[in-house]
Amino acid sequence: MGFKKILKDAMNFLDLDNFSVEGKKKTIKNLLTKLENRKKSIKKELHKAKSKKEKKHLEEDLELVSLQIKKSKKYLDKLDKK
Repeated sequence: MGFKKILKDAMNFLDLDNFSVEGKKKTIKNLLTKLENRKKSIKKELHKAKSKKEKKHLEEDLELVSLQIKKSKKYLDKLDKK
């Protein structure tokens, strides 16, 4: 009997059908927390920025982080519906 079959039988016996979904949710929530903290720090840096080049770079970073937050929330909602 292979390892995968033993693992599958154990998961069925213990009713761990949503095990992978719950793990993904936890990972996405941790990622969202880190992204939101990064967004706050970028905003603080943006207020302290002095040169136009630095401000432009920080605004681009802020836009990317905001986009990733949006995507993560969509994915989390998708997982919640399962």
